[in-house]
Amino acid sequence: MSAWKIAALAVLLALVGCGRDDPQAALQRAAEQLQTSLESKQTGELMALLHADFQAQRQYDQEWARRTATLMFLRHRNVRVIALSQRSWIDATYPDRGYTEAQVALTGAEALLPQQAGHYQVRLEWREENGNWQLARLQWQ
Repeated sequence: MSAWKIAALAVLLALVGCGRDDPQAALQRAAEQLQTSLESKQTGELMALLHADFQAQRQYDQEWARRTATLMFLRHRNVRVIALSQRSWIDATYPDRGYTEAQVALTGAEALLPQQAGHYQVRLEWREENGNWQLARLQWQ
């Protein structure tokens, strides 16, 4: 079940803001890159998008994320993330921080029909480091 939480990152990242050269546009590009890395099963690319201080549920670290993603990639040939609702914003006080809250449905399959599905309420905290948005915190219910 934890593997699905990592997949939730993909949809949330893909849905973050719009614009041209503003921080939300950069956050959107990172979201698309994360979604692509999950759906194409690229663990290395996924890990490059995580902040050095990444934490999920205040207890899991980058190594947990790597193991969880690897397990999900081995179990399912196809992984899809569907956003049911979402909202993203850049912190007005700390412009190097961004947030996303969303409800997502995650599916995993060997062929066209899903074999596993889940629904989650997630909250992401992003940090901008050297011009790149990286995922620092992940919480889900």
